[in-house]
Amino acid sequence: MKYANYLVVLLSATLFGAAAQAQEPTGTLAKIKKSGVITLGVRDGSIPFSYLDDKQQYQGYSIDLCMKVVAALQKQPGLASLKVAMNPVTSANRIPLMANGTIDLECGSTTNNLERQQQVAFAPTMFVVANRLLAKKASNIHTLADMKGKTLVATAGTSTLKQMTILNREQNLGMNIVVGKDHPESFLMVETGRAAAEANDDILLASQRANAKKPDDYQITADALSVEPYGIMLRKDDPAFKKAVDDALIAYYKSGDDVYRLYQKWFLSPIPPKGINLRFPMPPELINVLARPTDSADPAAYAVVPDAQKAASKKR
Repeated sequence: MKYANYLVVLLSATLFGAAAQAQEPTGTLAKIKKSGVITLGVRDGSIPFSYLDDKQQYQGYSIDLCMKVVAALQKQPGLASLKVAMNPVTSANRIPLMANGTIDLECGSTTNNLERQQQVAFAPTMFVVANRLLAKKASNIHTLADMKGKTLVATAGTSTLKQMTILNREQNLGMNIVVGKDHPESFLMVETGRAAAEANDDILLASQRANAKKPDDYQITADALSVEPYGIMLRKDDPAFKKAVDDALIAYYKSGDDVYRLYQKWFLSPIPPKGINLRFPMPPELINVLARPTDSADPAAYAVVPDAQKAASKKR
């Protein structure tokens, strides 16, 4: 009888231990719980998504969204005192720094595509952009074909650089493609005449133009070269952390007016450090994805759904 009781106690202890172990966080959740710190990968010059202001403070639309995720994580057991560290990243090193554990969330302006999904994961899309060209009006560059035989700049480590390289070859444009180390340097090459045009995401080009010394000297081409979703990047094969991040963002997207106020703050109001208003209305593709969140890398997933657009417009 004593032996049977011993077995019952042993079995109960084993089951209790297994249940406790099953509830312990793993992956990134375990990492940040142990350290008490979550590290955000941030950018110096991706206005208005992630950048340094005149007080050398990081801020932007993407950082605000990441902080919404942090606030949700702090409600989990053992994470109430979770601190935030900001770690600068570039287009070239953001994926390696995510893969090696240096950063936990990348809060910048990163395109979610199938190639990158082989290395990292993405939270539900936070913005939808189109690739275009920025050039001085005097250059009369209105389409990619107008760049034949001229110098084009794109930023290192971006999907745009790869796309321009492919289009240059496929369309036999004979462009001289040069590489900027970051977005500010890419724009500087156009400003100083070292490149005839810059290829980049339209919202980043709109920000560069708005912050230029003479904004009226520049124009952005009308033709969209691609449609690309931006997402907050996180480590691949970490389902528990991805679910926590996804749940936080989806809840925020569906929170009503809050997400539209956040958009208004960064894209339709004066922003630091110069108080410039980008006057960039919410793209219909983004209205659609806020109504129906997805982390898809397929551009077709962002086709406008009229009913969703109409419903979202009423909230603004």
